Order: sequence, then C-alpha cells, then structure tokens
Amino acid sequence: MQLAEQVRSKAQSMLAESASMSHDQLNNVLRLFAKYRSLLIQNTLLAEFGSRVQNGPFATMEFVTTSAEGCLIAKLIGCYERELHPFVESVIAASYEVIVNIGCADGYYAVGFARRCPRSKIYAFDINPVAQNACRELAARNGVADRLEVSGLFSPDSFQMFRGKRTLAMIDIEGSELELITGVPATELAHLDLIIECHDCFQPSISERLFRHLSESHHVQRIDNELMAAPLPPLFKTFGHLDQLLAIWEWRVGPTPWIVAVSKARDDLLSSDSPDNPRFDKTERCSNDNK
Repeated sequence: MQLAEQVRSKAQSMLAESASMSHDQLNNVLRLFAKYRSLLIQNTLLAEFGSRVQNGPFATMEFVTTSAEGCLIAKLIGCYERELHPFVESVIAASYEVIVNIGCADGYYAVGFARRCPRSKIYAFDINPVAQNACRELAARNGVADRLEVSGLFSPDSFQMFRGKRTLAMIDIEGSELELITGVPATELAHLDLIIECHDCFQPSISERLFRHLSESHHVQRIDNELMAAPLPPLFKTFGHLDQLLAIWEWRVGPTPWIVAVSKARDDLLSSDSPDNPRFDKTERCSNDNK
C-alpha cells in the first residue's frame, strides 16, 4: 500500500472512532497529515542533498535517511533544537574530558559532539537496541567510532562512572529524566554540567522539580521551546509557507523545555566571551507558564 493510501485509511479510521466529531479527533488527524507532508518534504531534501546535515553546529555530518525516533528533516537542515545551539557551541569550546549522551537515539548529538570535540570521549546510552545500532553505524560512517562507546540502560548509579572527570551530560529520555536525576543527591551531581530535556508535556512539573533539585549545586536556567526562524537551503525558496514551517517542525506534542545546569564549582558552559555563546543569567528562576 502506498504511503498516501495508508494515511488516508488511518485518517478515516481515526474520524470513525466516535459518532460525534471532537476537537481531539480533528487535531490528531491534522497531526497525521502534517507528518505525512513533512515526510514528503524530507524525501525531497534527501533526493537533493543526501543525508548530510546542511547547517548548524553539526553541519557536514553524514546522518541517517530514516529516523529511529522522532522527526528527521529538522536535523538534516541543521535547525533541530535551535534554542540550544549557543549552548552546544559552548560545550564544544569547553573541551570536556567526557560527554555523556543519555537517550542518544540515532546519534545526532553523540556523533555530532564526537566530530566537533576531538579531545573528548563520548558515551552514548539508549534502551532501544535499534537506536544503539544506528548510533554505532553513524559513528563508523563519520570516522569517530574509536571515541564513542554505545551502551543500554543508564541508571542513577551510572553517574559514578564519571566521578573526577570534567563531564557534560546531555539527557533526553522521554519523561524518565525526573526519576533519573532525583534518584541521585544533587551533591553527587555537582561535578557534572547538564543539559536536560524536560517532558513537561507528560508531567507539567518536571522542569520545576529538576530546577529546585539542582539549584543548590548548580547555576540553573530554563530554556523554553520557541518556533525560531532558521536558514533554509535555497531549495525551499520555491516552497509554500506551510511547507517551510513543516520543514522546521520537530513533531513535539507539547512543552519540552530544557534545564541547563552548570556546576557551581566551575563555569565551563559560560567561560567563553564569544558573542555566539549564551549569556547565562545566574539569577533566573523557573517559569510556571506551562503548569
């Protein structure tokens, strides 16, 4: 069955679930159609440029043609999680001894950091065996397999592996971040800098609770999701406005703010005076806008 026919059949089934039409039904069908159109745009981009990332901190990285998890096109364009780009550049400038990517999926960040941080050892974790294999294959394609180690489950006790090492942990584990971080006394995390995606869309208090948990040992800042303008390849000049919006859409179902937590023992993420690096407000407090 062709993709278009599969989408049509799925939409009909979704609309037939109840006799009376609801806003949720229409929203779900709209999301289905938006993903379908996004996939067509993705295929067009792949046909034009292949799987090489076009812009952003990981520009020129060879990436995947099918995603083990979530959207792909924003990563190929290089605008994925653009709100974090200044922090990503600060991580690269800080030359960490170790970078830990917990919830590595296809390896976008793990391999991206391995390419940009040649003096860092990268550890990637994911409970999905498909994602683990994808990350290993991507590391090999980009020539960094010798500095990137892929494993499965990362538990609270796993943080002890990196004690005494200058370490940045980047965490995206679909709502389990609260259990992981609060399962460890904040003082035992004091040697780490952290960038944590908080799935407030699943539990609205996650970012606030993590903010409080880490604030004694870290300078903590919350970064909210924004729909940010992004440099698009010239190909998109011929596309309609809706297609341009779908190209940078990351398929998020709700708020997923980030917590950036910098150890009070050092300011690695804050040390560069480059205008491209973030101005970290050590007095900023957690917003409750999404509660």
